[in-house]
Amino acid sequence: MPPPAPPTENQHPNPGLDKKDRPKKRHWFVRLTLWSIGLVVAGALAVALVVGVALAMAYPNLPDVSELADYRPKLPLRVYSAEGALLGEFGEERRNLTPIKDIPEVMKDAVLAIEDTRFFQHGGVDYKGVLRAGLANLGRVKSQGASTITMQVARNVYLSSEKTFTRKIYEILLTFKLEHLLTKDQILEIYMNQIYLGNRAYGFAAASEAYFGKPLKQVSVAEAAMLAGLPKAPSAYNPISNPKRARVRQLHIIDRMEESGFITSEQAAAARTEELQIRTGPDNTRVHAEYVAEMTRQLIFAQYGNEAYTRGLNVYTTLSAGDQEAAYRALRRGIMDYERRQHYRGPEKFVNLPTSAQEREDVIDDTLADHPDNGDVMSAMVLEASPRKIVAARQNGDNIEITGEGLKPAQSGLSDKAPPNIKLRPGAVIRITKTPKNTWEITQLPEVEGALVAIDPRSGAIKALVGGFDFDKNKFNHATQAWRQPGSSFKPFIYSAALEKGFTPATVINDGPLFFDAGVTGGQPWEPKNYDGKYDGPMTMRTGLARSKNMVSIRILQAVGPKNGQAWVSRFGFDAEKHPAYLTMALGAGSVTPMQMAVGYSVFANGGYRVNPWLIAKVTDHKGRVISETRPPVLEEQERAIDARNAFVMDSLLQEVTRSGTAARAQSTLKRPDLYGKTGTTNDSVDAWFAGFQPSLTAVTWIGYDTPRNLGSRETGGGLSLPVWISFMERALKGVPVMEPTVPPGVVNVGGEWFYEEYARNAGVSSLGLENRSSTNPSTATATAPDDAPVTEERKRILDLFRN
Repeated sequence: MPPPAPPTENQHPNPGLDKKDRPKKRHWFVRLTLWSIGLVVAGALAVALVVGVALAMAYPNLPDVSELADYRPKLPLRVYSAEGALLGEFGEERRNLTPIKDIPEVMKDAVLAIEDTRFFQHGGVDYKGVLRAGLANLGRVKSQGASTITMQVARNVYLSSEKTFTRKIYEILLTFKLEHLLTKDQILEIYMNQIYLGNRAYGFAAASEAYFGKPLKQVSVAEAAMLAGLPKAPSAYNPISNPKRARVRQLHIIDRMEESGFITSEQAAAARTEELQIRTGPDNTRVHAEYVAEMTRQLIFAQYGNEAYTRGLNVYTTLSAGDQEAAYRALRRGIMDYERRQHYRGPEKFVNLPTSAQEREDVIDDTLADHPDNGDVMSAMVLEASPRKIVAARQNGDNIEITGEGLKPAQSGLSDKAPPNIKLRPGAVIRITKTPKNTWEITQLPEVEGALVAIDPRSGAIKALVGGFDFDKNKFNHATQAWRQPGSSFKPFIYSAALEKGFTPATVINDGPLFFDAGVTGGQPWEPKNYDGKYDGPMTMRTGLARSKNMVSIRILQAVGPKNGQAWVSRFGFDAEKHPAYLTMALGAGSVTPMQMAVGYSVFANGGYRVNPWLIAKVTDHKGRVISETRPPVLEEQERAIDARNAFVMDSLLQEVTRSGTAARAQSTLKRPDLYGKTGTTNDSVDAWFAGFQPSLTAVTWIGYDTPRNLGSRETGGGLSLPVWISFMERALKGVPVMEPTVPPGVVNVGGEWFYEEYARNAGVSSLGLENRSSTNPSTATATAPDDAPVTEERKRILDLFRN
């Protein structure tokens, strides 16, 4: 049946309605419509009147927004290496102030697509957006909201987040003021830098670093969409803590970008399938200079106070990023090598693992969160344990298998007879690390500590500084704060004093036993020993230092005089009161810091000048304008500590140590002759040192326990600290040409040995401790060599010399 024909022009759509009723109905409808319109108009006028009065009353109380024309948000203090590598940042708000011209279009488009598509068309308040929002509230259409970017800037910079009518009035007024004062690009720039985006990140540049570990200019469409979803609710759409919700939000923004014409359908399709690399752990690409960053923070805070954390200061240090990373890795490797030689102390904690898979995962996550990774020393939970294999879970869900050589460090914990506190079993929290062969190995967090500091001896500029094994584990800066006994590494300063008293490298000194009774010491009797407990009889001063003979050093100091020795070492920057004028000073029984040792050895390295260590080269504001700058000091204008010829002869003696003495591994490994230094091991092997230099770089390493205790009967400065020094110098001296010092005036070479000119013809001290060889009073420093002293080639030569 065909559908009924539509009514004709004269035919009423409802033929059942009586014609006489039609005018009444139409009249009633018109009156109702007019009444409604009048009511709406009256209401609108009333609202407008109220709003107008409110605006008139509120306008004089609005804050001055002119300061936003020169936008200066809170910017953190940032510390950089000399090359500009970021070392650390300090401040409540992480923010990288980025000009609008440097913000990529894809990031701006993503924000505009979801926050304010008509930003460049409206005057601050988007009336169409308000209408859409009103309709959305009635459930009629879908809307993206009515708050424009300008309104958000007004709210974020000046107002609270409370939802009241008064605050909304202020927001609108401020919006109009901002639109009148600033350009659209200025408003957008403020928004893109000011908005909080979670993870302590303010602004999209900081958020890009926080979530993706990359600069904002490198973000893709998919990454920009993920970041653009954060302003609405940074915690709810955080891709680290809420990846599922963040993903839903990201897809919605990609749709909006496509609908708004910011991207093509092909770009949208690619963005939807792109797999994002979210940064969930610490930034392992950053240079490890935590101790230096903290030193810098303290120096800047002392000068600028709390403003240091908000002014956006950029501090450029003297640090070399490459040298710093080499120092960090060398010290950690040296400490972990030592740790492998220690007994296994057992797991850090034991927990009961639930049988339910989900509950087990929760327990593992919660437990390992309390035992965070320490760099490459990572935490794991044992799931299976047997003498041949360990299966352990990482917090990221990976299961690690450890077998063979990787079990050796913890073998005692795998024994059936292992005590409960070290027994490896399911639920044990252990430490694991990657080996050079890319396999896994059980390890443990070290208890021992260490330090490495390197400075340019020509200027005092700090090039590398590591104050401990790990800053997060122990924030005490051992490089500058640890007062330790230097042991034999202090001997060169005593030898330096002897050169001014007529001693020469050829002076023959008896390495024989010594005994000092209570009448001499004023206290307990003292019978010093050589490290190996042996005595080698007469030897030259050169050999005595190269072989680090304690008896030789004591005899030298006794001849120089402890008081004179104390005064002399203070020339190198050491505190006289920390080196009492006793003969024990010859064995390094005083107190020094690694930094002091670096300054002291730099005197030898630079020809006799004492330089002061310094760290901060330049400070700029957030726009790069220089606030202060330090120029490297001129060496010749620094305080002269010792004569150039003293430094030259000492360099010759210290070069012998690295060529044939206790540090011979240095030259044999690095294959260069311009290396100088001295090992140091204190009594009972409590402190292990190596202090040395190449003319362009002085470096000092120290290893020991915070609470002094024995490192091990076979642990020495040559075995512990020297390998760290060599590893560091191998990287730091790469490409540096060999540098040999020039012979200064007043020094001559006779028979292959260096002498002060006035002592070159037997005018100096020819021997020490060889007079009255039958003397029985060792306290006079004339003790003889024992009859069973080994007859070395050098001793034969010396004895023949005296017989003739």
